[in-house]
Amino acid sequence: MAGLTKEQVLDALRAVRHPQRGVDVVSLGMISGVVIKGGNVGLSIEVDPREARSLEPLRRACEEAIKRLPGVTSATAVLTAERPAAPPPPPPNLARPEASARPAVPGVKAIVAVASGKGGVGKSTTAVNLAMGLSVLGARVGLLDADIYGPSLPRMTGAAGRPSASGNKLRPLESYGVKVMSMGFLVDEDTPMIWRGPMVQSAIQQMLSDVEWGDLDVMIVDLPPGTGDAQLTMAQRVPLSGAVIVSTPQDIALLDARKAINMFRKVDVPILGIVENMSYYCCPKCGHRAEIFAHGGARRCAERFGVDFLAEIPLDPEIRELSDSGRPIVLARPESPQARAYLDLARSVRDKLTELAGGKARRFPRIVWL
Repeated sequence: MAGLTKEQVLDALRAVRHPQRGVDVVSLGMISGVVIKGGNVGLSIEVDPREARSLEPLRRACEEAIKRLPGVTSATAVLTAERPAAPPPPPPNLARPEASARPAVPGVKAIVAVASGKGGVGKSTTAVNLAMGLSVLGARVGLLDADIYGPSLPRMTGAAGRPSASGNKLRPLESYGVKVMSMGFLVDEDTPMIWRGPMVQSAIQQMLSDVEWGDLDVMIVDLPPGTGDAQLTMAQRVPLSGAVIVSTPQDIALLDARKAINMFRKVDVPILGIVENMSYYCCPKCGHRAEIFAHGGARRCAERFGVDFLAEIPLDPEIRELSDSGRPIVLARPESPQARAYLDLARSVRDKLTELAGGKARRFPRIVWL
């Protein structure tokens, strides 16, 4: 809705009262992080951690109050709980709950996280082309952008617009037959997400559970770099089928890749394998091969940790150019060596998922391109 303001949102929320205190949520100072993009509104509700579960009806009441504003198409409120300063909390138990205790995403058969220890290694490019490659192989695929602070999938997939509402859920956008959801669809591209960790956790959880994903063979999750809140949220609250670690060959990147591997192992997430991105550069004019960031480091890392080495992806300007224009190279240049490398990666991930499922995973139909 053109002209919707933060003050209008706050005015609507003044009708929502805390069930125990009898005072509205705005006067209590519980509302923060209001983000408005067209008819889509997002915000956080700061609550006492001991009240978080009991205040789920309050969260939904806030969403309903906002939806009643003229022109609002969707409202997303997340609960964030500040821990008291004292006494200090005990060290966290990183072990994942048993699979039966972690709510699955309805209709999604496998969830694969694409992760990296540090930024700038091409993780998002790998995630997009992996998702598109699996789709080419016949899978029903979803792609979730869990990088709340730096969502890049809207541009890289070419998906544009805002998710529409379906009852209490949002419908993901589609790009080349792949369902895509990102915080980038809900905020302007230049808007910074100045959110605390608990707000990020809640946003990721809601993009999983409050989005109408439908029936999917696999969901690819593009995680932010590092080993922080987003990674722990996915590992501990969602039954991840496995993780793909992306790194460049250089030692600095591999140091952080090893941290990512160890983090997923601590939370009992299977490592599907390692991808060496920017593995080498091949001159298109003379064919000379240059190993700009060294070569083979990711393969040696895989051998050291006893995991599969999945793919070598070359450093190529065309991959970057096509990603910036929203045309993944797997689809835009399917006969190129770069696209074939991503398709081989998709086949390896597909086979690993089938193996981990004991050979009982749904076989993707074979598609012949004429």
